[in-house]
Amino acid sequence: MEYGERLARFRQAHLNPFDKAPEQHERPEVPPAPERRPDPSPGDPEGSERPMDLGLAEDHFSRPVGLFLASDVRQLRQAIEECKRVILELPEHSERQKDAVVRLIHLRLKLQELQDPSEDEPNIRVILEHRFYKEKSKSVKQTCDKCSTIIWGLIQTWYTCTGCYYRCHSKCLPLVTKPCVRSKVSHQAEYELNICPESGLDSQDYRCAECRAPVSLPRGGPRRGVTAAGAQVSRCSMRYLALMVSRPVLKLREINPLLFNYVEELVEIRKLRQDILLMKPYFITCKEAMEARLLLQLQDRQHFVENDEMYSLQDLIDIEAGRLSCSLTEIHTLFAKHIKLDCERCQAKGFVCELCKEGDVLFPFDSHTSVCTDCSAVFHRDCYYDNSTTCPRCARLSLRKQSLFQDTSTEAEP
Repeated sequence: MEYGERLARFRQAHLNPFDKAPEQHERPEVPPAPERRPDPSPGDPEGSERPMDLGLAEDHFSRPVGLFLASDVRQLRQAIEECKRVILELPEHSERQKDAVVRLIHLRLKLQELQDPSEDEPNIRVILEHRFYKEKSKSVKQTCDKCSTIIWGLIQTWYTCTGCYYRCHSKCLPLVTKPCVRSKVSHQAEYELNICPESGLDSQDYRCAECRAPVSLPRGGPRRGVTAAGAQVSRCSMRYLALMVSRPVLKLREINPLLFNYVEELVEIRKLRQDILLMKPYFITCKEAMEARLLLQLQDRQHFVENDEMYSLQDLIDIEAGRLSCSLTEIHTLFAKHIKLDCERCQAKGFVCELCKEGDVLFPFDSHTSVCTDCSAVFHRDCYYDNSTTCPRCARLSLRKQSLFQDTSTEAEP
Protein backbone atom coordinates (compact mmCIF):
# COMPACT_ATOMS: atom_id res chain seq x y z
CA MET A 1 0.00 0.00 0.00
CA GLU A 2 1.40 3.36 -0.97
CA TYR A 3 2.02 6.19 1.47
CA GLY A 4 -0.72 8.39 0.01
CA GLU A 5 -3.37 5.69 0.42
CA ARG A 6 -2.34 5.01 4.05
CA LEU A 7 -2.50 8.73 4.83
CA ALA A 8 -6.00 8.99 3.33
CA ARG A 9 -7.27 6.08 5.44
CA PHE A 10 -5.73 7.64 8.59
CA ARG A 11 -7.50 10.92 7.98
CA GLN A 12 -10.78 9.15 7.22
CA ALA A 13 -10.62 7.28 10.54
CA HIS A 14 -10.12 10.53 12.49
CA LEU A 15 -12.95 12.55 10.98
CA ASN A 16 -15.52 14.17 13.29
CA PRO A 17 -18.76 12.08 12.95
CA PHE A 18 -20.92 15.18 13.53
CA ASP A 19 -19.60 16.74 10.32
CA LYS A 20 -21.22 14.02 8.18
CA ALA A 21 -24.58 14.48 6.50
CA PRO A 22 -27.41 12.31 7.88
CA GLU A 23 -27.66 10.26 4.70
CA GLN A 24 -23.93 9.87 4.35
CA HIS A 25 -22.69 6.51 5.60
CA GLU A 26 -19.37 6.16 3.92
CA ARG A 27 -16.91 8.60 2.55
CA PRO A 28 -15.13 7.62 -0.65
CA GLU A 29 -11.40 7.56 -0.57
CA VAL A 30 -9.85 10.63 -2.02
CA PRO A 31 -6.19 10.68 -2.77
CA PRO A 32 -4.44 13.32 -0.67
CA ALA A 33 -3.38 16.52 -2.30
CA PRO A 34 0.33 17.03 -2.31
CA GLU A 35 1.42 19.20 0.61
CA ARG A 36 2.71 22.56 -0.48
CA ARG A 37 5.60 23.99 1.41
CA PRO A 38 6.34 27.71 1.56
CA ASP A 39 9.01 28.99 -0.72
CA PRO A 40 12.31 29.47 1.04
CA SER A 41 13.22 33.05 1.81
CA PRO A 42 16.27 34.53 0.08
CA GLY A 43 18.25 34.46 3.33
CA ASP A 44 17.58 30.79 4.08
CA PRO A 45 19.90 28.06 2.80
CA GLU A 46 18.66 26.51 -0.39
CA GLY A 47 16.46 23.48 0.04
CA SER A 48 16.16 23.92 3.84
CA GLU A 49 13.18 24.89 5.99
CA ARG A 50 12.94 28.02 8.09
CA PRO A 51 13.23 27.30 11.83
CA MET A 52 9.92 29.01 12.56
CA ASP A 53 8.06 26.73 10.13
CA LEU A 54 8.66 23.82 12.52
CA GLY A 55 6.04 23.26 15.18
CA LEU A 56 3.84 26.25 14.22
CA ALA A 57 2.01 24.71 11.23
CA GLU A 58 -1.18 22.90 12.15
CA ASP A 59 0.02 19.54 10.93
CA HIS A 60 -0.02 16.18 12.72
CA PHE A 61 3.36 15.31 11.26
CA SER A 62 5.27 18.46 12.29
CA ARG A 63 8.44 18.11 14.34
CA PRO A 64 7.84 17.84 18.10
CA VAL A 65 8.94 20.62 20.43
CA GLY A 66 12.58 20.23 21.43
CA LEU A 67 13.92 19.22 17.99
CA PHE A 68 15.79 21.95 16.19
CA LEU A 69 17.30 22.16 12.77
CA ALA A 70 19.66 24.90 14.01
CA SER A 71 22.83 23.30 15.36
CA ASP A 72 25.01 26.29 16.22
CA VAL A 73 24.71 29.61 18.02
CA ARG A 74 24.30 31.66 14.83
CA GLN A 75 21.37 29.63 13.52
CA LEU A 76 19.70 29.62 16.93
CA ARG A 77 19.91 33.39 17.15
CA GLN A 78 18.36 33.71 13.71
CA ALA A 79 15.57 31.36 14.75
CA ILE A 80 14.97 33.41 17.94
CA GLU A 81 14.69 36.66 16.00
CA GLU A 82 12.31 35.03 13.48
CA CYS A 83 10.23 33.65 16.36
CA LYS A 84 9.97 37.12 17.92
CA ARG A 85 8.78 38.57 14.61
CA VAL A 86 6.11 35.90 14.23
CA ILE A 87 4.85 36.41 17.81
CA LEU A 88 4.29 40.09 17.09
CA GLU A 89 2.42 39.34 13.86
CA LEU A 90 0.08 36.69 15.28
CA PRO A 91 -3.22 37.68 16.98
CA GLU A 92 -2.89 38.30 20.70
CA HIS A 93 -3.88 35.48 23.08
CA SER A 94 -4.33 33.08 20.17
CA GLU A 95 -3.26 29.46 20.36
CA ARG A 96 -0.70 29.97 17.62
CA GLN A 97 0.86 32.84 19.51
CA LYS A 98 1.08 30.72 22.68
CA ASP A 99 2.77 27.95 20.71
CA ALA A 100 5.21 30.48 19.32
CA VAL A 101 6.05 31.70 22.83
CA VAL A 102 6.72 28.13 23.95
CA ARG A 103 8.94 27.68 20.90
CA LEU A 104 10.82 30.88 21.78
CA ILE A 105 11.49 29.62 25.31
CA HIS A 106 12.90 26.34 24.03
CA LEU A 107 15.08 28.14 21.53
CA ARG A 108 16.50 30.40 24.22
CA LEU A 109 17.17 27.46 26.53
CA LYS A 110 18.97 25.67 23.73
CA LEU A 111 21.04 28.79 23.02
CA GLN A 112 21.91 29.16 26.71
CA GLU A 113 22.93 25.51 26.84
CA LEU A 114 25.32 25.98 23.92
CA GLN A 115 26.79 29.14 25.42
CA ASP A 116 27.24 27.66 28.90
CA PRO A 117 27.74 23.88 28.61
CA SER A 118 27.49 21.95 31.86
CA GLU A 119 31.00 20.58 31.79
CA ASP A 120 32.55 19.05 34.88
CA GLU A 121 33.37 21.86 37.33
CA PRO A 122 35.24 21.65 40.65
CA ASN A 123 33.06 21.56 43.73
CA ILE A 124 35.01 24.33 45.52
CA ARG A 125 36.37 27.56 44.06
CA VAL A 126 38.21 30.19 46.15
CA ILE A 127 38.17 33.67 44.59
CA LEU A 128 38.87 36.97 46.43
CA GLU A 129 38.33 35.25 49.79
CA HIS A 130 34.96 33.91 48.56
CA ARG A 131 34.56 30.20 49.19
CA PHE A 132 32.29 29.10 46.36
CA TYR A 133 30.56 25.72 46.49
CA LYS A 134 28.88 24.15 43.50
CA GLU A 135 25.12 24.01 43.91
CA LYS A 136 23.11 20.88 43.13
CA SER A 137 19.72 22.56 43.24
CA LYS A 138 17.78 22.64 39.98
CA SER A 139 15.66 25.62 40.99
CA VAL A 140 15.32 28.37 38.39
CA LYS A 141 14.24 31.06 40.85
CA GLN A 142 17.77 32.32 41.47
CA THR A 143 19.50 35.38 40.04
CA CYS A 144 23.19 35.76 39.31
CA ASP A 145 24.64 38.53 41.48
CA LYS A 146 27.22 39.34 38.82
CA CYS A 147 25.29 39.57 35.56
CA SER A 148 21.80 39.99 37.11
CA THR A 149 20.27 37.32 34.86
CA ILE A 150 18.31 34.20 35.82
CA ILE A 151 20.26 31.07 36.76
CA TRP A 152 18.73 28.13 34.88
CA GLY A 153 19.60 25.36 37.32
CA LEU A 154 18.52 22.63 34.90
CA ILE A 155 21.20 23.38 32.34
CA GLN A 156 23.66 25.76 34.05
CA THR A 157 26.36 25.30 36.65
CA TRP A 158 26.28 27.83 39.47
CA TYR A 159 28.05 28.49 42.76
CA THR A 160 27.23 30.04 46.14
CA CYS A 161 29.70 31.58 48.60
CA THR A 162 29.29 30.04 52.04
CA GLY A 163 30.43 33.25 53.72
CA CYS A 164 28.30 35.98 52.16
CA TYR A 165 25.85 33.86 50.05
CA TYR A 166 27.00 35.52 46.83
CA ARG A 167 25.69 33.38 43.93
CA CYS A 168 26.64 33.44 40.29
CA HIS A 169 27.08 31.36 37.12
CA SER A 170 30.26 29.37 36.73
CA LYS A 171 31.08 31.50 33.69
CA CYS A 172 30.77 34.66 35.84
CA LEU A 173 33.26 33.51 38.51
CA PRO A 174 36.32 34.99 36.73
CA LEU A 175 34.48 38.34 36.52
CA VAL A 176 33.85 38.71 40.27
CA THR A 177 35.57 41.88 41.56
CA LYS A 178 34.15 42.34 45.07
CA PRO A 179 35.88 40.49 47.97
CA CYS A 180 33.83 38.35 50.32
CA VAL A 181 31.82 40.51 52.72
CA ARG A 182 32.38 38.11 55.62
CA SER A 183 36.14 38.66 55.39
CA LYS A 184 35.51 42.40 55.59
CA VAL A 185 33.35 41.89 58.67
CA SER A 186 36.10 39.80 60.28
CA HIS A 187 38.86 42.32 59.54
CA GLN A 188 36.91 45.56 59.95
CA ALA A 189 33.87 45.04 62.17
CA GLU A 190 32.68 48.62 62.48
CA TYR A 191 30.06 50.92 61.03
CA GLU A 192 30.68 54.10 59.12
CA LEU A 193 29.27 56.69 61.52
CA ASN A 194 30.20 59.80 59.56
CA ILE A 195 27.43 61.47 57.58
CA CYS A 196 27.70 61.05 53.80
CA PRO A 197 31.40 60.13 53.55
CA GLU A 198 30.97 58.38 50.19
CA SER A 199 31.38 59.94 46.76
CA GLY A 200 28.40 60.51 44.48
CA LEU A 201 27.04 58.25 41.76
CA ASP A 202 28.59 60.49 39.14
CA SER A 203 32.01 59.12 40.11
CA GLN A 204 30.95 55.68 38.84
CA ASP A 205 29.00 56.93 35.83
CA TYR A 206 25.62 56.28 37.50
CA ARG A 207 26.22 52.53 37.27
CA CYS A 208 26.42 49.77 39.84
CA ALA A 209 30.01 49.26 40.93
CA GLU A 210 29.58 45.48 40.79
CA CYS A 211 27.38 44.58 37.80
CA ARG A 212 27.64 47.94 36.00
CA ALA A 213 23.87 48.09 35.55
CA PRO A 214 22.46 51.64 35.24
CA VAL A 215 21.34 53.18 38.53
CA SER A 216 18.68 55.88 38.44
CA LEU A 217 16.58 57.76 40.94
CA PRO A 218 12.92 56.76 41.42
CA ARG A 219 10.31 58.54 39.35
CA GLY A 220 9.64 62.02 40.62
CA GLY A 221 13.03 62.33 42.30
CA PRO A 222 13.97 61.34 45.85
CA ARG A 223 11.03 60.49 48.07
CA ARG A 224 10.36 62.72 51.05
CA GLY A 225 10.64 61.22 54.50
CA VAL A 226 12.88 58.32 53.43
CA THR A 227 15.83 58.13 55.79
CA ALA A 228 19.21 56.65 55.02
CA ALA A 229 18.30 53.53 57.03
CA GLY A 230 15.26 52.86 54.87
CA ALA A 231 16.69 53.63 51.46
CA GLN A 232 17.72 50.90 49.07
CA VAL A 233 21.35 49.81 49.09
CA SER A 234 23.50 47.55 46.94
CA ARG A 235 23.52 43.77 47.44
CA CYS A 236 27.06 43.96 48.83
CA SER A 237 26.07 46.54 51.44
CA MET A 238 22.90 44.63 52.28
CA ARG A 239 24.89 41.46 53.03
CA TYR A 240 27.41 43.47 55.04
CA LEU A 241 24.59 44.87 57.18
CA ALA A 242 23.06 41.41 57.55
CA LEU A 243 26.35 40.02 58.88
CA MET A 244 26.99 43.03 61.11
CA VAL A 245 23.51 43.36 62.59
CA SER A 246 24.25 41.09 65.60
CA ARG A 247 27.83 42.20 66.27
CA PRO A 248 28.28 44.35 69.41
CA VAL A 249 30.40 47.15 67.96
CA LEU A 250 28.46 50.25 69.09
CA LYS A 251 29.60 51.96 72.28
CA LEU A 252 26.74 54.32 72.92
CA ARG A 253 28.44 56.29 75.69
CA GLU A 254 31.11 57.40 73.25
CA ILE A 255 28.85 57.85 70.23
CA ASN A 256 26.23 59.93 72.06
CA PRO A 257 26.35 60.03 75.88
CA LEU A 258 23.18 62.12 76.04
CA LEU A 259 21.04 59.24 74.77
CA PHE A 260 20.70 57.84 78.30
CA ASN A 261 19.26 61.16 79.45
CA TYR A 262 16.42 61.14 76.93
CA VAL A 263 15.70 57.47 76.14
CA GLU A 264 14.15 55.75 79.16
CA GLU A 265 14.34 52.32 77.54
CA LEU A 266 18.13 52.55 77.35
CA VAL A 267 18.33 53.33 81.08
CA GLU A 268 16.17 50.29 81.87
CA ILE A 269 18.23 48.00 79.64
CA ARG A 270 21.49 49.25 81.16
CA LYS A 271 20.23 48.50 84.70
CA LEU A 272 19.16 44.98 83.69
CA ARG A 273 22.55 44.35 82.07
CA GLN A 274 24.39 45.59 85.16
CA ASP A 275 22.33 43.25 87.34
CA ILE A 276 23.10 40.30 85.06
CA LEU A 277 26.82 41.03 85.35
CA LEU A 278 26.45 40.97 89.15
CA MET A 279 24.64 37.60 88.93
CA LYS A 280 27.32 36.04 86.72
CA PRO A 281 29.79 35.27 89.58
CA TYR A 282 27.05 33.28 91.34
CA PHE A 283 26.46 31.10 88.29
CA ILE A 284 30.08 30.34 87.40
CA THR A 285 30.69 29.07 90.97
CA CYS A 286 27.42 27.13 91.27
CA LYS A 287 27.36 23.52 90.15
CA GLU A 288 23.59 23.45 89.67
CA ALA A 289 23.63 26.62 87.57
CA MET A 290 26.42 25.25 85.38
CA GLU A 291 24.51 21.99 84.84
CA ALA A 292 21.31 23.91 84.02
CA ARG A 293 23.34 26.19 81.69
CA LEU A 294 21.48 29.25 82.81
CA LEU A 295 23.87 31.65 81.11
CA LEU A 296 22.93 30.11 77.75
CA GLN A 297 19.65 31.96 78.05
CA LEU A 298 21.67 34.83 76.57
CA GLN A 299 23.47 32.82 73.91
CA ASP A 300 22.13 35.13 71.18
CA ARG A 301 23.54 38.13 73.06
CA GLN A 302 26.72 36.87 74.71
CA HIS A 303 28.03 40.42 75.05
CA PHE A 304 25.40 40.96 77.75
CA VAL A 305 27.40 38.70 80.11
CA GLU A 306 30.70 40.40 79.24
CA ASN A 307 30.01 44.13 79.63
CA ASP A 308 27.19 46.66 79.84
CA GLU A 309 28.48 49.19 77.30
CA MET A 310 28.55 47.55 73.87
CA TYR A 311 25.40 47.26 71.77
CA SER A 312 24.64 45.70 68.43
CA LEU A 313 22.39 47.16 65.77
CA GLN A 314 19.88 44.39 66.48
CA ASP A 315 19.85 45.43 70.15
CA LEU A 316 18.88 48.97 69.22
CA ILE A 317 16.20 47.72 66.82
CA ASP A 318 14.72 45.46 69.52
CA ILE A 319 14.87 48.24 72.12
CA GLU A 320 12.95 50.58 69.85
CA ALA A 321 10.35 47.87 69.17
CA GLY A 322 10.04 47.01 72.90
CA ARG A 323 11.08 43.38 72.43
CA LEU A 324 14.43 43.48 74.24
CA SER A 325 13.04 44.92 77.47
CA CYS A 326 10.45 42.14 77.79
CA SER A 327 12.82 39.26 77.03
CA LEU A 328 15.61 40.63 79.23
CA THR A 329 13.20 41.13 82.15
CA GLU A 330 12.11 37.48 81.92
CA ILE A 331 15.73 36.29 81.95
CA HIS A 332 16.54 38.61 84.87
CA THR A 333 13.61 37.15 86.85
CA LEU A 334 14.75 33.59 86.09
CA PHE A 335 18.30 34.31 87.26
CA ALA A 336 17.15 36.04 90.46
CA LYS A 337 14.78 33.17 91.29
CA HIS A 338 17.64 30.66 91.10
CA ILE A 339 19.93 32.70 93.36
CA LYS A 340 17.41 33.83 95.98
CA LEU A 341 14.93 30.90 96.11
CA ASP A 342 16.00 27.71 94.34
CA CYS A 343 19.69 27.28 95.22
CA GLU A 344 20.83 27.09 98.86
CA ARG A 345 24.47 27.41 97.84
CA CYS A 346 23.78 30.74 96.12
CA GLN A 347 21.63 31.94 99.04
CA ALA A 348 24.56 31.39 101.40
CA LYS A 349 26.55 33.99 99.42
CA GLY A 350 24.17 36.78 100.33
CA PHE A 351 24.88 39.72 102.65
CA VAL A 352 23.42 41.06 105.86
CA CYS A 353 23.31 44.84 106.27
CA GLU A 354 26.02 45.56 108.87
CA LEU A 355 24.71 49.07 109.44
CA CYS A 356 21.24 48.15 110.78
CA LYS A 357 21.72 44.37 111.11
CA GLU A 358 18.07 43.86 110.27
CA GLY A 359 16.02 42.65 107.34
CA ASP A 360 16.41 39.81 104.87
CA VAL A 361 19.52 38.56 103.12
CA LEU A 362 20.70 41.12 100.59
CA PHE A 363 22.18 40.65 97.13
CA PRO A 364 24.03 43.24 95.04
CA PHE A 365 21.44 43.16 92.26
CA ASP A 366 18.48 43.99 94.54
CA SER A 367 16.85 47.28 93.66
CA HIS A 368 16.81 48.59 97.27
CA THR A 369 20.49 47.98 98.01
CA SER A 370 23.76 49.81 97.58
CA VAL A 371 27.22 48.33 97.14
CA CYS A 372 30.42 49.67 98.64
CA THR A 373 32.79 50.62 95.85
CA ASP A 374 35.87 49.53 97.86
CA CYS A 375 34.96 46.16 99.41
CA SER A 376 31.75 45.26 97.49
CA ALA A 377 29.76 44.86 100.69
CA VAL A 378 25.97 45.18 100.31
CA PHE A 379 23.79 47.42 102.50
CA HIS A 380 20.31 48.83 102.51
CA ARG A 381 20.31 51.92 100.33
CA ASP A 382 18.92 54.19 103.06
CA CYS A 383 21.39 52.86 105.61
CA TYR A 384 24.31 53.35 103.26
CA TYR A 385 23.36 56.93 102.42
CA ASP A 386 22.90 57.83 106.09
CA ASN A 387 26.34 56.38 106.95
CA SER A 388 28.17 57.02 103.73
CA THR A 389 31.35 58.15 105.54
CA THR A 390 31.89 54.79 107.23
CA CYS A 391 31.71 51.20 105.98
CA PRO A 392 31.94 48.57 108.73
CA ARG A 393 33.54 46.02 106.49
CA CYS A 394 36.15 48.43 105.17
CA ALA A 395 36.98 49.47 108.77
CA ARG A 396 37.27 45.83 109.86
CA LEU A 397 39.53 44.95 106.93
CA SER A 398 41.70 47.98 107.65
CA LEU A 399 42.16 46.97 111.31
CA ARG A 400 43.05 43.44 110.23
CA LYS A 401 45.75 44.72 107.88
CA GLN A 402 47.20 46.94 110.59
CA SER A 403 47.34 44.09 113.07
CA LEU A 404 49.04 41.84 110.55
CA PHE A 405 51.55 44.60 109.81
CA GLN A 406 52.30 45.09 113.53
CA ASP A 407 52.75 41.32 114.07
CA THR A 408 55.17 41.18 111.16
CA SER A 409 57.19 44.14 112.39
CA THR A 410 57.36 42.68 115.93
CA GLU A 411 58.73 39.36 114.65
CA ALA A 412 61.33 41.21 112.62
CA GLU A 413 62.80 43.03 115.70
CA PRO A 414 65.88 41.37 117.31
